[in-house]
Amino acid sequence: MKAKIHALSDVQATDIGDGTRIWQYAVILPQAKIGRDCNICAHCFIENDVKIGDRVTVKPFVAICDGVTLEDDVFIGPQVSFTNDRHPKSGNRGFKLERTRVCKGASIGAGTMIMAGLTIGEGAMVAAGSVVTRDVPPGVTVFGCPAKPRPAK
Repeated sequence: MKAKIHALSDVQATDIGDGTRIWQYAVILPQAKIGRDCNICAHCFIENDVKIGDRVTVKPFVAICDGVTLEDDVFIGPQVSFTNDRHPKSGNRGFKLERTRVCKGASIGAGTMIMAGLTIGEGAMVAAGSVVTRDVPPGVTVFGCPAKPRPAK
């Protein structure tokens, strides 16, 4: 089944896998790559240098900037934001793109901020409202500002 792209979205990318659904008011720039059977919800913004694997869910109001890779089976909750520059300023001629990777099966809760240049490990969980400033190891749950591992029970 071909990708289903809502008529009210602005999808300039052509590298979109079969079965993917893109909903209204999403903006996807031309060089973005999106895998099979993904669900890109309304009001998302996806820049050019973004790679999204298969079976990824991106909930509404998510901004995915250049340099972000979402591997297979990742869940991104509503209003998650990714950054790609630790020292942003307008007209920054010294901009250095910092790449972020969200590994297979990881989940990021609503309203989370992911700082530039991090890796969220395979199967990791980031609780809603967190600010992630460091790598998250595989299988670990983190929460808070800054996000830290959940204490052992």
